[in-house]
Amino acid sequence: MRWNSDLPTMADAQTLTHAGMPARWVAPTNDRGTDAILQVHGGGWSLCSPSTHEGAARQLANACACPVLTVDYRLAPEDPFPAGLEDILAAWRARSPDRRWSIAGDSSGANLSLAAMLSLIKTNETLPACGLLFYGVYGADFSTESYIRNANGPGLTRDKMMRYWDWYAPIEARNNPLVAPLTATDEMLVSLPPLYLNAAELDPLLFDTQALSQRLCALGRNDIFDHVPGVVHGFMQMSSVLPEAREAFLRAGEVFSNITA
Repeated sequence: MRWNSDLPTMADAQTLTHAGMPARWVAPTNDRGTDAILQVHGGGWSLCSPSTHEGAARQLANACACPVLTVDYRLAPEDPFPAGLEDILAAWRARSPDRRWSIAGDSSGANLSLAAMLSLIKTNETLPACGLLFYGVYGADFSTESYIRNANGPGLTRDKMMRYWDWYAPIEARNNPLVAPLTATDEMLVSLPPLYLNAAELDPLLFDTQALSQRLCALGRNDIFDHVPGVVHGFMQMSSVLPEAREAFLRAGEVFSNITA
Protein backbone atom coordinates (compact mmCIF):
# COMPACT_ATOMS: atom_id res chain seq x y z
CA MET A 1 0.00 0.00 0.00
CA ARG A 2 2.81 2.44 0.77
CA TRP A 3 4.16 1.94 -2.75
CA ASN A 4 0.79 2.80 -4.29
CA SER A 5 -0.38 5.96 -2.58
CA ASP A 6 -1.34 9.04 -4.64
CA LEU A 7 -1.59 7.00 -7.82
CA PRO A 8 -1.40 9.02 -11.04
CA THR A 9 -4.75 9.28 -12.82
CA MET A 10 -5.06 7.11 -15.91
CA ALA A 11 -7.36 7.34 -18.91
CA ASP A 12 -7.93 3.60 -18.51
CA ALA A 13 -6.99 1.11 -15.80
CA GLN A 14 -8.36 -2.41 -15.80
CA THR A 15 -7.70 -5.96 -14.66
CA LEU A 16 -7.87 -8.50 -17.46
CA THR A 17 -6.60 -11.88 -18.60
CA HIS A 18 -3.65 -11.95 -20.97
CA ALA A 19 -2.11 -15.18 -22.29
CA GLY A 20 -4.12 -17.00 -19.62
CA MET A 21 -2.66 -14.91 -16.78
CA PRO A 22 -4.19 -12.21 -14.59
CA ALA A 23 -2.86 -8.85 -15.76
CA ARG A 24 -3.19 -5.09 -15.35
CA TRP A 25 -3.52 -2.63 -18.21
CA VAL A 26 -3.01 1.07 -17.54
CA ALA A 27 -3.22 3.72 -20.24
CA PRO A 28 -2.24 7.34 -19.61
CA THR A 29 -4.12 10.45 -20.66
CA ASN A 30 -1.14 11.41 -22.88
CA ASP A 31 -1.19 8.13 -24.83
CA ARG A 32 0.32 8.74 -28.28
CA GLY A 33 -1.56 5.73 -29.65
CA THR A 34 1.47 4.07 -31.23
CA ASP A 35 3.37 2.14 -28.55
CA ALA A 36 2.85 -0.14 -25.56
CA ILE A 37 5.13 -1.66 -22.93
CA LEU A 38 5.11 -5.11 -21.36
CA GLN A 39 6.26 -4.49 -17.79
CA VAL A 40 7.86 -7.39 -15.88
CA HIS A 41 7.67 -6.78 -12.14
CA GLY A 42 10.61 -7.56 -9.88
CA GLY A 43 10.71 -9.27 -6.50
CA GLY A 44 13.49 -11.84 -6.53
CA TRP A 45 11.53 -14.09 -8.94
CA SER A 46 9.46 -15.01 -5.87
CA LEU A 47 7.62 -11.91 -4.61
CA CYS A 48 5.40 -9.07 -5.81
CA SER A 49 2.69 -8.85 -8.45
CA PRO A 50 0.96 -6.39 -10.76
CA SER A 51 -0.66 -4.95 -7.61
CA THR A 52 2.66 -4.10 -5.92
CA HIS A 53 3.83 -2.46 -9.15
CA GLU A 54 0.65 -0.54 -9.97
CA GLY A 55 2.25 2.77 -9.08
CA ALA A 56 5.36 1.96 -11.09
CA ALA A 57 3.24 0.93 -14.08
CA ARG A 58 1.35 4.22 -13.99
CA GLN A 59 4.52 6.28 -13.62
CA LEU A 60 6.07 4.43 -16.55
CA ALA A 61 2.93 4.86 -18.65
CA ASN A 62 2.90 8.62 -18.04
CA ALA A 63 6.63 8.98 -18.70
CA CYS A 64 6.53 6.98 -21.93
CA ALA A 65 3.11 8.25 -23.12
CA CYS A 66 1.83 4.76 -23.79
CA PRO A 67 -0.09 1.95 -22.06
CA VAL A 68 1.69 -0.53 -19.80
CA LEU A 69 0.67 -4.17 -19.40
CA THR A 70 1.84 -6.10 -16.32
CA VAL A 71 1.23 -9.85 -16.03
CA ASP A 72 1.02 -12.03 -12.94
CA TYR A 73 3.61 -14.61 -13.97
CA ARG A 74 4.48 -17.75 -11.99
CA LEU A 75 6.88 -17.32 -9.08
CA ALA A 76 9.60 -19.36 -7.40
CA PRO A 77 10.19 -21.40 -5.31
CA GLU A 78 6.98 -23.21 -6.28
CA ASP A 79 7.68 -22.50 -9.96
CA PRO A 80 11.43 -22.00 -10.56
CA PHE A 81 13.17 -21.36 -13.90
CA PRO A 82 11.98 -21.57 -16.62
CA ALA A 83 8.34 -21.07 -15.53
CA GLY A 84 8.44 -17.29 -15.11
CA LEU A 85 10.37 -16.79 -18.33
CA GLU A 86 7.92 -19.03 -20.22
CA ASP A 87 5.06 -16.87 -18.95
CA ILE A 88 6.76 -13.64 -20.04
CA LEU A 89 7.40 -15.10 -23.48
CA ALA A 90 3.75 -16.19 -23.68
CA ALA A 91 2.69 -12.67 -22.74
CA TRP A 92 4.96 -11.22 -25.42
CA ARG A 93 3.63 -13.56 -28.10
CA ALA A 94 0.04 -12.66 -27.18
CA ARG A 95 0.62 -8.91 -27.57
CA SER A 96 -1.87 -6.96 -29.67
CA PRO A 97 -0.75 -6.21 -33.24
CA ASP A 98 -2.05 -2.65 -33.28
CA ARG A 99 0.89 -1.17 -31.36
CA ARG A 100 4.68 -1.28 -31.38
CA TRP A 101 5.74 -3.05 -28.18
CA SER A 102 8.72 -2.63 -25.88
CA ILE A 103 9.60 -4.40 -22.64
CA ALA A 104 10.57 -3.08 -19.21
CA GLY A 105 11.53 -4.67 -15.90
CA ASP A 106 13.02 -3.92 -12.52
CA SER A 107 15.42 -6.16 -10.56
CA SER A 108 14.51 -9.79 -11.32
CA GLY A 109 11.98 -8.38 -13.77
CA ALA A 110 14.89 -6.83 -15.66
CA ASN A 111 16.54 -10.26 -15.63
CA LEU A 112 13.41 -11.84 -17.12
CA SER A 113 13.04 -9.03 -19.65
CA LEU A 114 16.61 -9.44 -20.87
CA ALA A 115 16.30 -13.22 -20.86
CA ALA A 116 13.12 -12.96 -22.92
CA MET A 117 14.91 -10.82 -25.51
CA LEU A 118 17.79 -13.30 -25.68
CA SER A 119 15.29 -16.14 -26.11
CA LEU A 120 13.52 -14.30 -28.93
CA ILE A 121 16.89 -13.84 -30.64
CA LYS A 122 17.51 -17.59 -30.44
CA THR A 123 14.11 -18.37 -31.97
CA ASN A 124 14.32 -15.58 -34.56
CA GLU A 125 11.13 -13.91 -33.35
CA THR A 126 10.14 -10.25 -33.30
CA LEU A 127 12.07 -8.30 -30.68
CA PRO A 128 10.83 -5.40 -28.57
CA ALA A 129 11.44 -1.92 -29.98
CA CYS A 130 13.55 -1.30 -26.88
CA GLY A 131 14.22 -2.58 -23.38
CA LEU A 132 14.03 -0.46 -20.23
CA LEU A 133 15.98 -2.31 -17.53
CA PHE A 134 16.05 -0.93 -13.98
CA TYR A 135 18.64 -2.10 -11.40
CA GLY A 136 18.64 -5.60 -12.82
CA VAL A 137 20.15 -8.88 -11.69
CA TYR A 138 22.17 -10.33 -14.55
CA GLY A 139 24.69 -12.67 -12.90
CA ALA A 140 25.17 -14.85 -9.84
CA ASP A 141 28.63 -13.73 -8.70
CA PHE A 142 28.25 -12.80 -5.03
CA SER A 143 31.87 -11.69 -4.66
CA THR A 144 31.65 -8.49 -6.72
CA GLU A 145 32.64 -5.17 -5.18
CA SER A 146 29.03 -4.02 -4.86
CA TYR A 147 27.92 -7.31 -3.30
CA ILE A 148 30.65 -6.96 -0.69
CA ARG A 149 30.20 -3.22 -0.08
CA ASN A 150 26.39 -3.45 0.20
CA ALA A 151 26.21 -6.95 1.67
CA ASN A 152 24.05 -5.82 4.58
CA GLY A 153 21.84 -3.42 2.71
CA PRO A 154 20.11 -1.11 3.34
CA GLY A 155 17.16 -2.96 1.88
CA LEU A 156 18.35 -5.75 -0.38
CA THR A 157 21.21 -7.79 1.11
CA ARG A 158 23.67 -10.33 -0.21
CA ASP A 159 22.03 -13.11 1.83
CA LYS A 160 18.60 -12.28 0.43
CA MET A 161 19.90 -12.40 -3.14
CA MET A 162 21.59 -15.73 -2.52
CA ARG A 163 18.29 -17.11 -1.21
CA TYR A 164 16.35 -15.76 -4.20
CA TRP A 165 18.85 -17.37 -6.56
CA ASP A 166 18.56 -20.70 -4.73
CA TRP A 167 14.80 -20.54 -5.10
CA TYR A 168 14.96 -19.62 -8.78
CA ALA A 169 17.76 -21.71 -10.31
CA PRO A 170 20.29 -24.28 -9.05
CA ILE A 171 23.98 -23.49 -9.32
CA GLU A 172 24.46 -25.81 -12.31
CA ALA A 173 21.87 -23.79 -14.31
CA ARG A 174 23.51 -20.41 -13.75
CA ASN A 175 25.77 -20.58 -16.81
CA ASN A 176 22.65 -20.46 -18.99
CA PRO A 177 22.24 -16.98 -20.55
CA LEU A 178 18.49 -17.24 -20.03
CA VAL A 179 19.16 -17.54 -16.29
CA ALA A 180 22.20 -15.26 -15.96
CA PRO A 181 22.33 -12.97 -19.02
CA LEU A 182 25.92 -11.88 -18.30
CA THR A 183 26.94 -15.33 -19.58
CA ALA A 184 25.47 -14.58 -23.02
CA THR A 185 27.83 -14.52 -25.98
CA ASP A 186 28.88 -11.30 -27.68
CA GLU A 187 26.89 -12.40 -30.71
CA MET A 188 23.72 -12.60 -28.64
CA LEU A 189 24.30 -9.29 -26.87
CA VAL A 190 25.06 -7.37 -30.03
CA SER A 191 21.72 -8.55 -31.49
CA LEU A 192 19.65 -6.98 -28.70
CA PRO A 193 17.38 -4.01 -29.42
CA PRO A 194 18.34 -0.62 -27.95
CA LEU A 195 18.48 -0.70 -24.15
CA TYR A 196 18.21 1.78 -21.32
CA LEU A 197 19.93 0.66 -18.11
CA ASN A 198 20.00 2.21 -14.68
CA ALA A 199 21.45 1.09 -11.36
CA ALA A 200 21.36 2.24 -7.74
CA GLU A 201 24.54 3.19 -5.91
CA LEU A 202 23.63 1.48 -2.60
CA ASP A 203 22.73 -1.86 -4.18
CA PRO A 204 24.43 -5.27 -4.13
CA LEU A 205 23.43 -5.54 -7.80
CA LEU A 206 25.21 -2.37 -8.96
CA PHE A 207 28.10 -4.30 -10.53
CA ASP A 208 25.70 -6.46 -12.56
CA THR A 209 24.54 -3.45 -14.54
CA GLN A 210 28.01 -1.96 -14.74
CA ALA A 211 29.36 -5.22 -16.16
CA LEU A 212 26.51 -5.48 -18.67
CA SER A 213 26.98 -1.87 -19.76
CA GLN A 214 30.72 -2.37 -20.22
CA ARG A 215 30.18 -5.43 -22.40
CA LEU A 216 27.58 -3.65 -24.53
CA CYS A 217 29.86 -0.64 -24.95
CA ALA A 218 32.80 -2.84 -25.96
CA LEU A 219 30.61 -4.26 -28.72
CA GLY A 220 30.17 -0.78 -30.16
CA ARG A 221 26.60 -0.33 -29.01
CA ASN A 222 25.20 3.00 -27.79
CA ASP A 223 22.99 1.86 -24.93
CA ILE A 224 22.47 4.46 -22.20
CA PHE A 225 23.44 3.63 -18.60
CA ASP A 226 22.58 5.86 -15.65
CA HIS A 227 24.23 5.28 -12.27
CA VAL A 228 21.86 6.88 -9.76
CA PRO A 229 23.75 8.05 -6.65
CA GLY A 230 22.53 7.86 -3.08
CA VAL A 231 19.62 5.46 -3.61
CA VAL A 232 18.93 1.85 -2.69
CA HIS A 233 17.75 -1.15 -4.68
CA GLY A 234 14.09 -0.80 -5.60
CA PHE A 235 14.12 2.98 -5.28
CA MET A 236 11.75 3.47 -8.21
CA GLN A 237 8.99 1.89 -6.13
CA MET A 238 9.26 4.91 -3.82
CA SER A 239 8.02 7.56 -6.25
CA SER A 240 5.39 8.88 -3.82
CA VAL A 241 8.15 10.17 -1.50
CA LEU A 242 11.46 10.04 -3.40
CA PRO A 243 12.28 12.69 -6.03
CA GLU A 244 15.01 10.48 -7.50
CA ALA A 245 12.38 7.84 -8.29
CA ARG A 246 10.17 10.29 -10.16
CA GLU A 247 13.21 11.62 -12.01
CA ALA A 248 14.22 8.07 -12.98
CA PHE A 249 10.84 7.45 -14.61
CA LEU A 250 11.07 10.75 -16.48
CA ARG A 251 14.56 9.81 -17.65
CA ALA A 252 13.35 6.41 -18.84
CA GLY A 253 10.53 8.13 -20.69
CA GLU A 254 12.96 10.55 -22.33
CA VAL A 255 15.17 7.72 -23.58
CA PHE A 256 12.13 5.70 -24.67
CA SER A 257 10.79 8.63 -26.69
CA ASN A 258 14.14 9.13 -28.41
CA ILE A 259 14.44 5.45 -29.30
CA THR A 260 10.87 5.08 -30.57
CA ALA A 261 10.56 8.47 -32.29
